Amino acid sequence: MAAIGTITSPEQAIDLLSPSRQQAALMPDLITQARHIAGSVINGWHGRRKRGTGDNFWQFRPYAQGDMLSRIDWRRSARDDHTYMRDREWETAHTIWLWCDPSPSMLYQSRFSPVSKQHRALVLTLALAELFSRSGERIAYPEIMPPLLARNGAERLATALLQQKTVSAEPDLQSLQRFNELVLISDFLQPADILSAKLDQIARRGIRAHLIAVADPAEADFPFAGRTEFRDPVSGAVLIAGQAQTYAEEYRRLYQAQRNFLRETCTKFGWSFITSSTDKPAAQALTTLHGFLAQSHTASGGAF
Repeated sequence: MAAIGTITSPEQAIDLLSPSRQQAALMPDLITQARHIAGSVINGWHGRRKRGTGDNFWQFRPYAQGDMLSRIDWRRSARDDHTYMRDREWETAHTIWLWCDPSPSMLYQSRFSPVSKQHRALVLTLALAELFSRSGERIAYPEIMPPLLARNGAERLATALLQQKTVSAEPDLQSLQRFNELVLISDFLQPADILSAKLDQIARRGIRAHLIAVADPAEADFPFAGRTEFRDPVSGAVLIAGQAQTYAEEYRRLYQAQRNFLRETCTKFGWSFITSSTDKPAAQALTTLHGFLAQSHTASGGAF
């Protein structure tokens, strides 16, 4: 649920009803911001070259029917009630897929943030495209841009996004292959059971994922008090709270539990989980992601 503000002009109403047109108008500014952010962190960001002949650790993933029993990691499986496979790297060209959540909930922006969640997510997506492409990685976007190797990654991806007339609400995994990497940028506010099923599907395909959870500070802190109207941006359902502050404690508990679930799921699969608050610099999330990538690759014997 998002707290609803007052629409002060017809122009503002048009913007809210036409997010794709608003996104197109903002794209040049988004590219500029993405390049600036990429430039601020590029010095420590190096390309990766796979080494070995399939002996390096890649990630843990759930057991699937037909998997070789010899590849089961019994030590990892003993930690809970699931059986996990220990995937190893192949010596193949590396592709990194980027995906930015297009759902209506990403349009939310409170008075505590200078930008919306969608704005932050797009900037991060384009900045990553720029960083990875400058580092010699192949980048791609499900259904929108096939894997390509180019130095101007942000511009190429922005053009592809603007030319796409329809965008799927979920990333299409059909084009992704085992040992690809996938960066998912979303608010991840869906119920835990739905998220669990989607993440499990990614893990079973042998894809290593990195989750960047974008949040408005109001969503984490719940600063609302008095009579407040909350509206679900997807279903349109409305909740009117006479004393909104009475929901604060339970809301924060549930919000933190959901974040803990995501963090624990990523740890279980050997993935990374990063948060990006829209009132904090976007570069912080990229620096943290670089740390995860470098750490995982060093552990597997690669270079980053």
